[in-house]
Amino acid sequence: MRVDHEDRRRQIAEALLRIADTQGLQSASMRAVAAEAGVSLRLVQYYFETKEGLLLDALERLGAQLQARMARWITEAGSPPTPRALVTAVLSSILPTDPESRRITRTYAAYYTLVLSDPALVEKHGTPQPDLLEGFLAKQIRAAQRSGEVDPGKDPEMTAAGLLAMVNGLGSSVLGRQRTGDAALAILTHHLDELFRTA
Repeated sequence: MRVDHEDRRRQIAEALLRIADTQGLQSASMRAVAAEAGVSLRLVQYYFETKEGLLLDALERLGAQLQARMARWITEAGSPPTPRALVTAVLSSILPTDPESRRITRTYAAYYTLVLSDPALVEKHGTPQPDLLEGFLAKQIRAAQRSGEVDPGKDPEMTAAGLLAMVNGLGSSVLGRQRTGDAALAILTHHLDELFRTA
């Protein structure tokens, strides 16, 4: 029987992500991942020579899951979506308001906890996706400034960074049960109402 190597790598990486979600990455030894995936430790080591390699592969897959979620929300934002609709869709999709987004947020939190204790890991892999996201949001804010929906005096990069930081903080407050997902969405909407105005 022919082995699908990509399928096997995905099986192992998703086992790591399940452990990260439920127990944190401190519990994600290669042996624990093998047990969760239902494969031998030797097989995990065959596909991933180092734990760092496995962590980074799984992080890439987690990023792809978040991007797929964002794409679905953007598709539902209308055609063609306005800058506000795009900003709203992207930021709303990140908030932990349903089982999928709560799992993604918890798993990212496990990665943040890990990289904070490993400066070299942060330097190599800590910021590419957040930087891309901030850049995308800043681009939408500039487009909204051109159409008169956002105050031209606002700094798009600073505004985008602030929105993303707010959503990350709101996500933590939902996971910590300070507020519900709906309450977090209401806060996000309030701030977007203040940022955007009718053209």
